[in-house]
Amino acid sequence: MSFHRADFYDAELRRHHGHFRAALDIAPGDRVLDIGCGAGQSTRDAARAASDGSVLGVDVSEELLQVARERTAQDGLRNIAFELGDAQTHAFPGAHFDLCISRFGTMFFADPVAAFANIGRSLRPGARLVLMLWQARERNEWATAIQDALAPGSAPAAAAAFSLADPAVATDLLKATGFASITFTDVHEPVFYGPTVDAAYEAVVGLFVGKDAPAGADTDKTLQRLHALVEAHLAQDGVWFDSRAWIVTAHKAA
Repeated sequence: MSFHRADFYDAELRRHHGHFRAALDIAPGDRVLDIGCGAGQSTRDAARAASDGSVLGVDVSEELLQVARERTAQDGLRNIAFELGDAQTHAFPGAHFDLCISRFGTMFFADPVAAFANIGRSLRPGARLVLMLWQARERNEWATAIQDALAPGSAPAAAAAFSLADPAVATDLLKATGFASITFTDVHEPVFYGPTVDAAYEAVVGLFVGKDAPAGADTDKTLQRLHALVEAHLAQDGVWFDSRAWIVTAHKAA
């Protein structure tokens, strides 16, 4: 079995994605911007809803964008474009989009103020912003349990994945960059790591250990702990870890 990052992410978030898609409320004529679109699942769903509009997906990974383009062509969707770019600096058209969406794609900016200000300039007045973000690390078992298996007893390093977990921090950021009417909706769904112990173990190792991990007794013990952790989370329909996320909605201030 070979770990495929794009397939893993879409499968991992399959319960979250339904909540996210329902929150988008896309109109047929909308012009949509998808930030951190990855392999394009959210972009393709948006294009189907915006049947008379258009969707632009932007990501920093050319590898994932190539997958997105291939899958878009397979689906016969013609109202999508994909661009390689960083939302902090990308040259978006001004006051153009009716809706900006992002499924776990806006937590990793080195300069979030620059990024959201740049995104804001691309939106028409009154346009909507819909984000999905992780809640705090301690509310996400996939982060805490795997970290403990990797390095028992160690203090976790600050992770960019949780940079917008605090609603106060996210609200201040969005207000400072021209957004208003900010709301947070709790999403409590597990993340899926694989249909079997072997598949989930391969995913965990691929994501958190990597192919360049040094060999040795310590690494062997780490891998044993990870395998035991995955086995402990096997349910009838696969391996799941508990998680909590936010759906954040806002409007571009007039």
